[in-house]
Amino acid sequence: MNTAAIISLAAVAAFIVTALLGFAFIPWLHKLKFGQTILDIGPSWHKNKQGTPTMGGFMFIIGTVVAIAVALITDKLTGGNIITGDSLVPNELRIKIFGGLIMALCFSLIGFIDDYIKVVKKRNLGLTEIQKTALQVIVCVAYLICIFKSMNGTPHMFIPFVGNVRMGWFFWIFGICVIYGTVNAVNFTDGVDGLCSSVTLTAGVFLAVIAAMRHLFGVSLISAALAGGCAGFLVWNKNPAKVMMGDTGSMFLGGMVIAISYALNCPLILLLVGIIYVIEGMSDVIQIGYFKLTHGKRIFKMAPIHHHFEMSGWSEKKVDLVFVAVNILGGIIAVALMYFGGYVQ
Repeated sequence: MNTAAIISLAAVAAFIVTALLGFAFIPWLHKLKFGQTILDIGPSWHKNKQGTPTMGGFMFIIGTVVAIAVALITDKLTGGNIITGDSLVPNELRIKIFGGLIMALCFSLIGFIDDYIKVVKKRNLGLTEIQKTALQVIVCVAYLICIFKSMNGTPHMFIPFVGNVRMGWFFWIFGICVIYGTVNAVNFTDGVDGLCSSVTLTAGVFLAVIAAMRHLFGVSLISAALAGGCAGFLVWNKNPAKVMMGDTGSMFLGGMVIAISYALNCPLILLLVGIIYVIEGMSDVIQIGYFKLTHGKRIFKMAPIHHHFEMSGWSEKKVDLVFVAVNILGGIIAVALMYFGGYVQ
């Protein structure tokens, strides 16, 4: 089976498995009474979401993992080797991909613990910030150690129009900041029906394209599976949502986009491919910083910024449409930057 067919198989399988899981998983969550608890400080109309099943992220986690397994087994049975192909550093790429998948699942586990505490205690606060941060940093460091060893202790990163740049000790500081920041920024994006899943769908598509440009078809496969899983979840998560992904899902998505960007050897590309994540995360940081500096004043009506637009009169569907359009624009610029910036060999 050719490469394009294998990648397409991953996307389609992830979509079908995720979408079909909704028929069984959502009623089961209802039965368990695993409903979303809504913050009192949020938009008043979000109270209508009270009780909507959460932890639906398991649907696309299962769909994505199953799709990757099916595609890789099919590729192997047909004599292919799509994960490493003709890569000059197959072991490094393999560790980045499979280690990254494990990292995403570990982040999902942290999110699940947080969600479970919220559901059982019927409150919107799960793990404390210190607990969650400590667990996330442990996962970050473990993944970075794997990458460091796979690169024989000389980590480097591709920068468009510059080339491969050795990172030295900055590899650790940069890595922890980028991984921790991205995972939480993706989590912030999950505040409007369908927003995080649709934004990640577009990010997955553009990451797949960038990987294909470098003939990293194994990375394209993982990206396609992620996009397909998000598309399948949107069947149930689009406004009005019948299920929420919870931190279980959003932290998995954050881990996956990070893993893919590291497999591309260019985590900086998330600044464009995931520009909405950046905007959402920075809006929260700016709001908190400004609030503390001015002793109570705010720049936005509410942060993250999607809530600001909601409280300015935008419908959730409009927020989704505009934010996805912005992320698509960022993705197009990212593809052009990588193509003309020397990434294609």
